[in-house]
Order: sequence, then C-alpha cells, then structure tokens
Amino acid sequence: MTSPAAATLLLARHGQTVWHAENRYAGVSDVALTDTGRAQAEALGRWAAAHPVDAIWTSPLSRAVATADPACRALGLTPHREDDLRECDFGVVEGRTLAEFEAENPKAAEAFRADPVAHPFPGAEDPLAAAARGTAALCRIAAAHSGERVLVVAHNTLLRLVLCSLLHIPPADYRRVLPRLRNAAVSEVRVTEHGAALLSLNLPCE
Repeated sequence: MTSPAAATLLLARHGQTVWHAENRYAGVSDVALTDTGRAQAEALGRWAAAHPVDAIWTSPLSRAVATADPACRALGLTPHREDDLRECDFGVVEGRTLAEFEAENPKAAEAFRADPVAHPFPGAEDPLAAAARGTAALCRIAAAHSGERVLVVAHNTLLRLVLCSLLHIPPADYRRVLPRLRNAAVSEVRVTEHGAALLSLNLPCE
C-alpha cells in the first residue's frame, strides 16, 4: 500500500499589529494590523503568488485573516478557518507587556521566564493544551492536503509551541530555542505520517 505523500506547510505569523511596537501580548484579543502589517501582508501575498501554494488556512482572529487576504486574492483561493489555530490566551497579561506584569508580580514574571510552560501567566491557557490543539490542527491540515503546499497564517506563541511539538523540542524551551517568528515571514515544514522536518525558518517575503 502506498504511503500518503508529504504535505508542505508554509507557516506564517500574521503582520504587525497596533500592539506590536510596545510588545504587548495580544493573545485572543482581536487586534488590528498597522499600515506596516498590511504592507507585510501584501508582501506575503506576492511571495505566495510566486511560489506553489495549493490551499490557505488561517486562525479565526482578524489579524491572521487580514494577513492571508492578499495571498487569497492573488491565488484566487478561498481561505479555510480553523479555530484551533487561534493564539494562546494570555490571561491577565492580555494587552499588557511582560515588564508591566513584572512590576506588579516580579516572582510570577521570574517563574514565567524560567519555565513558561510550568508557570504560565495567571488565568492563561495551559501552554501544553495550546500546543496539543495547534499540533492536531496542523496534522489534520497536512492529512487533508497530501502532496500539496499549504499556507497557514497563525500566531507567534502558538506556532512556536507547535514547532516544538512537531520537532520534539521540550516545550519549556520554546522562548529560548525560537525567540521570535517574524511578522509575515514563512517557516516551511514537511509533514508525513512518520513525523515532521523543518526546511526553513523565518524566510522573509520582502
């Protein structure tokens, strides 16, 4: 029996948002793109038009949908939305910076820096649960698009947690090993029934 062909997932973080300059945690808050973020989305659209892309999936949050829109228009594709690709809920830190939280609760901030999985922010989603839902979503997408190339537009923390899961990196190390996914840059992952391989990270689209 022939094994399913590998799917190539082109993982992109959404464009810059209005909270980006101050590095505020957006999480599940629906924050709009800036003019720079919209320009980044257009660049991603041009990149997608110049490379084979068979399908587009996005988080349901508007910043991800807006980032995927130029690629959808360029390729004539209708995006699929997947709720499990939403960003992690950051609890009490939604809309705030880590420095602001640290000024209020230095011990909790220190614990988060030491191990963000064992010590997430108060009221935040369990990072392991977020990793599990995001990984399951990407595996479903890969299974549905065997042999195809799929653009997936989602979020910084969720995608870092999922990359750790797919590549067998300890999830507690996600902030150290993957400090940042750049806005509207592409990370290419090949997924088969036997596992995943990272082919590129933070490929610029400009």
